[in-house]
Amino acid sequence: MLPNRFLENLLRESLAQHLPDADTASVLVRPCPDPQFGDYQSSALISLAKERKLNPRQLATDIASKLALPDWAKVEIAGPGFLNFRLSPSILEESLRSAMRGEHLFFEPTRKPRTVVIDFSSPNVAKPMHVGHIRSTILGDCLARVFRLLGDAVIADNHIGDWGTQFGKLLVGWKEHLDQSALQADPITELERLYKLVNTESEKNPDVLERARSELVKLQNGDPENLGIWRQMIALSQRQFDEIYGRMGVRFDQTLGESVYNPQLKSVVQQLLGAGLARETEGAIAVFFERFPDLKPHPALIQKSDGAFNYMTTDLAALQYRMETWSPDEIIYVTDGRQQLHFKQLFAIFRGWQPECQVNLKHVWFGAILGEDGKPFKTRAGDIIKLSDLLDEAETRAFEIVSAKAEERASRTAADGGLELSQAERKEIARLVGIGAVKYSDLLPNRQSDYVFSWDKMLAFNGNTAPYLQYAYARIRSIFRRLETEESVTDLLQSAATSRLNLSIAEEITLVKHLLNFGIVLEAVADEHRPNYLCNYLYDLAGLLTKFYETCPVLKAEGDTRLARLVLCHLAGRVLWQGLQVLGIEALEKM
Repeated sequence: MLPNRFLENLLRESLAQHLPDADTASVLVRPCPDPQFGDYQSSALISLAKERKLNPRQLATDIASKLALPDWAKVEIAGPGFLNFRLSPSILEESLRSAMRGEHLFFEPTRKPRTVVIDFSSPNVAKPMHVGHIRSTILGDCLARVFRLLGDAVIADNHIGDWGTQFGKLLVGWKEHLDQSALQADPITELERLYKLVNTESEKNPDVLERARSELVKLQNGDPENLGIWRQMIALSQRQFDEIYGRMGVRFDQTLGESVYNPQLKSVVQQLLGAGLARETEGAIAVFFERFPDLKPHPALIQKSDGAFNYMTTDLAALQYRMETWSPDEIIYVTDGRQQLHFKQLFAIFRGWQPECQVNLKHVWFGAILGEDGKPFKTRAGDIIKLSDLLDEAETRAFEIVSAKAEERASRTAADGGLELSQAERKEIARLVGIGAVKYSDLLPNRQSDYVFSWDKMLAFNGNTAPYLQYAYARIRSIFRRLETEESVTDLLQSAATSRLNLSIAEEITLVKHLLNFGIVLEAVADEHRPNYLCNYLYDLAGLLTKFYETCPVLKAEGDTRLARLVLCHLAGRVLWQGLQVLGIEALEKM
């Protein structure tokens, strides 16, 4: 068991004996904000004491006096009732050995495994994926990876837009204006052209709009021809989705479009009417929120006056389907911040409709991507940037940077074991660096903030960027490539599981303590849905490695000291690799 988890359990047991009614789950042991006061700290006793009108410092003193601490830990009481813990080098060394034995990688499951549904990305059929899909796709995929790593069962569900009024216009375009050769060459561009053409015509000509409505009704009534065309549009769009997701390394467990829930929409409305949650208003049906002051001015329409349903009805049906199919503990929706009202309404309606369901519903929202002019990120012509074009440019720019650095290295003695990069290797590195840079620049800011998209910043090899972290990992791998020429790395590292690991330098100890916090950071990402915590943790790890290299020679060291430093490099590399994987970024063996 990791030190902080051991201390946390010990503290909870002591508290339960002293205050049997206390919620021990709220007692956490976390890294001390200021290392001069200790390695770990717990502030939970302060709030618990105040709730009971006790003296916080006296409660901390009573609890601390009963802690059966091991010989590797000491506790001090500070301020109004903080418990500060200090670790001895012996537990640091044992933590390294247990990691080398494969018992952990500085994180452990902290709870009973849960089932979590994550709804993210959600592109529309017959439309190209664009820059607006970046944040939902990258953030949703990262959260799915974090939950899986911590032991949860995750269902990543891509709720695609494959139903609605736009298909009437698309059907008219397909039947009257389709260019088969253009469809074969670039299906999404052709479908987008058809929609824009018919949409413009329908605004000028009522007959075109009426034909679109007629085609939509035929589709909704199951007309075989229209259903066949509609299915072709979905299949062509799915190819585009699969290509983009493949490039980005994003996968889904389910891809369920809005059409899946269409047969249930009438039933949903009837159930809400029957439960007294919805009522008719001017020919339409809506839910009113008399018991929710913030929602009261915003009734939610669930059926229009013409009998049509909308996104709210579909989302309610999808929520019901997910509960019946997977019985999840948590459902997370990853969308932009403009949909906050929609999800507040959705959750409130569902709670009233199915109060017995204990599922945790979360709307994980994010801000906008801005250009360097501070306006929404678009092309110079003012068009929305296609996601495929963005990824292409990322790889092209990365290739130029990687090639320049490779040529610079070739002009001097290689510091990476004499390795040179071929053209094919440069292209592969550029692919991973470019796409990794796009992902990292999106995950690094507070997700609820807008951020400025800057090619120069995101592709820099210094500063808090993906290339910097990828290079930090590649630098570790270069150490072991050089070592492999002298002895068996596998045999050497296996011996570390039982050997003495001599930690005596401050930079060594600081690095170990940082590694021990990896699991705490992963838990914070999962609990608060904020990958930026992990980005900053990995950046700090890379910085500590640089200081470590400057002070602590690795291959030139001897005996226990050399082995300990190799172990530190090996485990830091594994944490870097795992952290990048969680962010959806591939680590590189060489750069």
